[in-house]
Amino acid sequence: MRKTTKYLLGLGALAVAATVLVAADHIDAPSSAGTTADIADFYAFEPNEGSDNTAFVVDLQSNVLPDLAYGTFDEDVLTEINIDLDGDLVEDQVIQAIARDGRMYFFGPVAPSQTGLSSEVNTDAALGDVEISGTTAIVETTSDGVSLFAGPRQDPFFFDFFQFNAVISPETDSAPGGFLPPEEAADTFDGANTLSIVVEIPNSMLGVPTATNALGLSVYKTWVTTNRKQ
Repeated sequence: MRKTTKYLLGLGALAVAATVLVAADHIDAPSSAGTTADIADFYAFEPNEGSDNTAFVVDLQSNVLPDLAYGTFDEDVLTEINIDLDGDLVEDQVIQAIARDGRMYFFGPVAPSQTGLSSEVNTDAALGDVEISGTTAIVETTSDGVSLFAGPRQDPFFFDFFQFNAVISPETDSAPGGFLPPEEAADTFDGANTLSIVVEIPNSMLGVPTATNALGLSVYKTWVTTNRKQ
């Protein structure tokens, strides 16, 4: 009998990716902001040109600023990478990740028992696990050629937070020139970290996509969600 754990309505979501896509979204709704249910970035790409693998990278918001502790993954939060093969934007396969006792456990790719906002951990579809990294990166590679990582990573989001606040200020003269050009802007998050979950997996394990992009190329459409334990 398949063992599962029920998880609640998704707390965060960052959507849709095709062959190569980057998305960023820091500080979500109050129910998830400041926790590892808060999705900051999602990447899906071929790690090398002509590769038969796909890499998925999920960056989760955390208070891991420079000179502070690296923070921890919330053990009540399930991170789920959703993969649509036929273009209907309903997940056909999922890869799940959940932290337990200093390790990140991965499950899938597997057809979900239910689609939409609620999820169950498919514990009978174990993919592998890896020790959550600290200052030294730890990568585990399974016998199926799947590489797994979980831990802190430099925040890739370039954002001049103080100039942004000046631009949106009701005081009309606070930023007369608007946003600054890149060579003059300050990277407010330089040195800050996110908590990352990384899966590099052979495409043969994901299934054959029939969805196409604007160029007519077959692609995986993929998005990430987080759910909190019921």
